[in-house]
Amino acid sequence: MNPPELAAISPAGELLARLSLLERRVRVILAARRAHDPNPDDPHRGLYVTDERVDALLRTDTARSTKVAHDDGAGAPRPGGALGKVGERFGLDEIDLELLLLAMAPDLDSRFEPIYGYLNDDVTRRRASVGLALELCGCDPADPLARRRLGPASPLVGRRLILLEDPDRPLLSRALRVPDTVTAWLLGDDLIDADVAEVTVPAVPSPVTDTEEVGRALRAGIRLLYARETLESAAWSYLAGAFARLGMPVVGIDLRLAAPSGDPAELGRLAARAADLRCGALMVAHLDEVGARSTLEARAWTALAEHTVVVATGTANWDATWSSRPPLLLATPDLKAGDRRSVWDDALEGELDEGAWRAVAAFRLNPEQVSLAARSARQAGTAAGRPPGAGDLQRGARAQNAASLERLARRVEPRVSWADLVAPPDVADELHSIVARVRQRSRVLGDWDVGGAAAKGRGVTALFSGDSGTGKTLSAEVVAGELGLDLYVIDLSTVVDKYIGETEKNLDRIFTEAERINGVLLFDEADAIFGKRSEVSDARDRYANVEVAYLLQRMESFIGVAILTTNLRANVDEAFLRRIDVLVDFPLPDEAARRALWDRQCGERLPLESDIDFAFLAKNFRLSGGNIRNIVLTAAYLAADADRSVNMEDLVKATAGEYRKLGRLCLDSEFGAYHHLVAGPSW
Repeated sequence: MNPPELAAISPAGELLARLSLLERRVRVILAARRAHDPNPDDPHRGLYVTDERVDALLRTDTARSTKVAHDDGAGAPRPGGALGKVGERFGLDEIDLELLLLAMAPDLDSRFEPIYGYLNDDVTRRRASVGLALELCGCDPADPLARRRLGPASPLVGRRLILLEDPDRPLLSRALRVPDTVTAWLLGDDLIDADVAEVTVPAVPSPVTDTEEVGRALRAGIRLLYARETLESAAWSYLAGAFARLGMPVVGIDLRLAAPSGDPAELGRLAARAADLRCGALMVAHLDEVGARSTLEARAWTALAEHTVVVATGTANWDATWSSRPPLLLATPDLKAGDRRSVWDDALEGELDEGAWRAVAAFRLNPEQVSLAARSARQAGTAAGRPPGAGDLQRGARAQNAASLERLARRVEPRVSWADLVAPPDVADELHSIVARVRQRSRVLGDWDVGGAAAKGRGVTALFSGDSGTGKTLSAEVVAGELGLDLYVIDLSTVVDKYIGETEKNLDRIFTEAERINGVLLFDEADAIFGKRSEVSDARDRYANVEVAYLLQRMESFIGVAILTTNLRANVDEAFLRRIDVLVDFPLPDEAARRALWDRQCGERLPLESDIDFAFLAKNFRLSGGNIRNIVLTAAYLAADADRSVNMEDLVKATAGEYRKLGRLCLDSEFGAYHHLVAGPSW
């Protein structure tokens, strides 16, 4: 709030007025200091500290020291105060607390800077040294036990409550400094180190209430716990919910955000200190990725469990080389359909209706991702001047996908719907069943426990078979669009490798990344890699069969959504068919379907002449939807180049061109009255 004298003044006048106020404050402070200065005219001020100056500083009674004295009549910290709690949490005795106070004194009261300079016999050294601090606490600086209190393994130094500066100096002359975050915490400010804040991630509690196992472990003194993270269980949120029910705060960090050039051991100590100051636990995400890179780095994090409750998560199983102590391996329960709906409802503040839930039911997101997706949807709605809709929610959910799979596949954002698909009723029913499987699998496999504890994955796989151009790829895009998911088309060039074993590795990377995101995998021309096994006559046959066997195993455990298309169903190994959830045969369209396809491909914006006979085209030319699309596109180019509308001649000539590609003859019985247009030398 501006002072009254600054009201209704120009900007320049306001600045000058504020400078005048600053001058007044400077005069007041100078007067107060000169009143206690025994030698105000000393020309060497600042170069040394006199005895009289120290006596004057010690006689000065600040409001802060008066308040402390009046609190309980002594300088000792209250057992229930912040300093007492830090002592209990870090295992500090009274001398340790005194050392902490001595090191922190200049940060609390500037009078101690010249006092420490005087006691250090060096006006430039304005913090307590190790020797001075021990002497002030009544300890012998030569006593090994006393020196150990400020050694690297002590609670004060090892757990970063006190920092020893000037490492090149002898131990006794090294300066002591308390980190700003520790001082701020003792003063009541919930400050966290910048390095830790950069890798901190939010933890949204899971609605799963069965968390008693975590409470029993902590009461038994277990400090190291590990939970395997999956999209089905959301271990990170489960643990956050468990600690929330225990009333225990957490500091959650994601190791993937840490700078590769940083010191993981030091970052771990800072993060553990932040958790210990809050009397909470340290949650570490993606420990497995760190362990895969460096076993020593993983051990640096698990070693923190000597003093701090460390709860780690990862997508891989626990590796015994990560720690010298065995952790408690937590089996986190899967999120059921009701739990997922509750998470979305909380993120949308109770505004999740049935339509919005159907739009996002297919997404397997953890509560943190749901929170971000809901925020993204609200932002999109605000920018459009309306409440967030189902499309906004789906786009926000898709935005949570990592881009890792895009290096192995081509991402397609679906732009088609059921209205764009021309298919027989039985094909449409099968496509709807795929959508239902993906949307309701959490309810059927989780809530209802259909299938029991079988080892088969929770994924959904479908095989689309039929002639080229019958709508297999378009149908896959329609299914993905109905679910609100992205379609990832696998590029066979990134999969097939001439070297033995490399194809399997590439496929494993694709399946692994696909299980981490929300999307639909499309293996177009799948018989190229899902072909039949053959009799072994040489080494090439044997390794080709190994590749198919690997795919059979991987499909069995796949938990994502995959669609395979093939023009020749007979070329696909029969063992794959048992692992396929839905098999859809796409027939060539009949006359009614072809008429609908001609109308659909021409659309409403393509200019057409009145001589076009769609009934003739649909009846006489037995073509697939893909062929019809090519014909309309060719005719449109011919008309555009002539700057006119599309006429029947354009469509007939384009049809003749498509026939040539298919190796078919332009017979008079098919082209009828238009045969003369294609009977010339050029056709």
